[in-house]
Parts: sequence; C-alpha cells; structure tokens
Amino acid sequence: MPTSLVTGGAGFLGSHLCDALLAKGHRVICVDNLETGTLNNIAHLRGDSFTHLNVDIIEPYFVDEPIDFVYHFASPASPIDYLRIPLHTLKVGSYGTHHTLGLAKLHRARFLTASTSEVYGDPQVHPQPESYWGHVNPIGPRGVYDEAKRFSEALTMAYHRQQGVDTAIVRIFNTYGARMRARDGRAIPTFLRQALQDQPITVFGDGSQTRSFCYVDDLVRGIILLAESGHHDPVNIGNPNEFTLLELAETVIDVTGSNSRIVFAELPTDDPQVRQPDITKARELLGWEPTVQLREGLERTIQNAGRDTLIGHRF
Repeated sequence: MPTSLVTGGAGFLGSHLCDALLAKGHRVICVDNLETGTLNNIAHLRGDSFTHLNVDIIEPYFVDEPIDFVYHFASPASPIDYLRIPLHTLKVGSYGTHHTLGLAKLHRARFLTASTSEVYGDPQVHPQPESYWGHVNPIGPRGVYDEAKRFSEALTMAYHRQQGVDTAIVRIFNTYGARMRARDGRAIPTFLRQALQDQPITVFGDGSQTRSFCYVDDLVRGIILLAESGHHDPVNIGNPNEFTLLELAETVIDVTGSNSRIVFAELPTDDPQVRQPDITKARELLGWEPTVQLREGLERTIQNAGRDTLIGHRF
C-alpha cells in the first residue's frame, strides 16, 4: 500500500485529493493546522488508512513511517485569507515548502507542489502556456500569494537540481466544487451563496474579465496523473473553456433558478483581466483534459454540498 502525505489536506482541494488517494488504495497522512481548512472536510475519513496531523508546516516536522508521495497543498488560497494573514502566507510558501521538501528528500518520496495560475499575474500572453514567465506585481496586495507560489516553484526546482529530489509542479487554474467555504471571497461560492438566497450577485468591474473554471474531480484526476508521471517541469491543469464573470453570474442565476439581480462593484487591485490555461502539455504528457463543463459542475456542486453549506449556515 503506497503512503501519500498531503499538506493542507483538510482544505477544499486537499480533502478531495485525500478522498481520491484513499480510493486508489493509498494510506493518507493529512497535515493541516486548520488555519483555513476544517475538520468538517475530513470528518468522513476514518480508519487505519487515514491520519490527520495538526501541524503548522512553517516549523520543522517529521513523520516516522515510510512515505511514497508528498502532495504539498498547504497555503491560504482565497483573497480573504491571504490578505488577512499575509506574512503567514509567505512563510507557508517559503519555510513550509522547504520543510516539506526536506521531508520528501528524507523519505525519497515523489514531491508535487500545488502552484497556481496566479504566477502568471495579469498575463500579456493569452492563453497562458507553461513557458510564459508572467507579469506579476510583487508589492501589490496580491503579491504575498503570487510571490509565495513563485518562490515555492523556484525552491522546488532547486531541490530537484541540487538535492536530486523527484519533484513535480502543478499550476492550478480556477477550481470549484463542494467544500469551498461559502464566504471565501472567490467568484463561484460567492455567486452561489448570493443566488441561493435571492440576494444581489456582486460582479466586480464590468464583468468582462475572464476565468476558466475546472470542476474539482477533473482537477484531482490530473494532479494524480502528474504525480505518477515522473515529469518535473510545471504543468497547467485547468479547464480551457473561458467565461466572463458576467456570464458566470448569469449561469449561476439560471442553474439555481434564482431571482437575484446582478450589481457591479469596484474592481480589486491587480485583479487579472484574463485567465485561460493552455493545456497542450497536460493533454500530450498525461492524456488529461477536463470532462465536466460549467453547468454540470455547478449542478454537482449544489447537489453534493447542500444548500446550508453553500449559504454558510455550517460555518
């Protein structure tokens, strides 16, 4: 039985990854200090195949059993979180990545770090291929997250080149599904929460900025394929079908049958105007592409999460 360690395993993406690895027959060690994750996300995971360690990875930590795969997913990911704890966000990307890479080296484990499409900033190339270096504002309010991820990528490649650690980097584009926090500030949970209560749906700017939304099951499948591939350079995983935020709001209203109206608010600082992955490498290298499109994914999210969770009554 392979053993996988998942940092941030009680978060939205991390908990879905734990589910998928357990389904593949892995033993899973979830490392999460619950700063942004929640025990609700892993309450259904019991038995000898699953362990939760309440550890803050910005401090050195150790695991006294063999590990085959390390999935480094710990990081504040929503604007609400990384603007609330900017220094901790930077420390997770630096100290946390360093300590977790050291653990992977000690155990001779395959290490995969969860990077982000935010490493591209407000891109001047569209769609974004992995070869594009990005256009990021390092001193803006979003810089703590963007630069933490960019540094994490650099550190990962340094460990690979100098220390011989078997590493991989996944650049994750906008992802959604059950277990997203209702008030985490990102578009889909915010729009669903507002629509299910017939409240005005708040669209920033004029709504013309674009995003590409990948359903969580598709994303996790791609991540595991990358971890098992032996590839070392960054790979985009995301849905290349691009929507404006105004189109997203209209789709959410339609799917939920809401009476909400759309209102507009001031655009946040450094909010990217376009976001679309070039997934050529994922298709060629992994044989991966998403299969769940936006409307179906929204319907699954509502069904799997339940109304009370989506409007925030459980948090």
